[in-house]
Amino acid sequence: MAAPNALSLIRVALVPLVVIALLVGFSGHMWVAAGLFVIASATDVLDGRIARRSDGVTVFGTFIDSLADKLLICCTLIALVEMGRVWGWVAMVVVAREFAVTGLRLVAAQDEVISASRSGKAKMVLQVVAVLALMLNTAYPLVNDALVLLMVAATVWSGVEYFIAGRRHLRASISR
Repeated sequence: MAAPNALSLIRVALVPLVVIALLVGFSGHMWVAAGLFVIASATDVLDGRIARRSDGVTVFGTFIDSLADKLLICCTLIALVEMGRVWGWVAMVVVAREFAVTGLRLVAAQDEVISASRSGKAKMVLQVVAVLALMLNTAYPLVNDALVLLMVAATVWSGVEYFIAGRRHLRASISR
């Protein structure tokens, strides 16, 4: 297995650990969850760099990387909703966008690999920052709210961009 794919699978394996650390509530659990979340997020940066550097971008690699990102963000956000740290509608918007873009990527995979766009990368950065703030920043709730709203805006915007760019794939899929 290629190193980028192994890193993506490590990210998938870290997801339940992040959620457990969030929800179990032992002393220092938020710091443990945040640390695991940062490690998982770092594997996303690392696997992409390795894949591009080795010219090893594949349909499977793109899919597993995208799936790992979505699991990490969506499961963590759902746990934060359960904890009362973020509004439920925020998690629903993010989860809906992630599933919709994954579906588009699967449709397009018949023809080409759709790599992450700049807005998709910015969205991921904002998601990581907002989730970390929700985990650790209890002193400044207005900052958290602003980060969450920016995250939602970036999430929606990048989703719209993916669907505008992917129209031809959707048309081709419908006509098959």
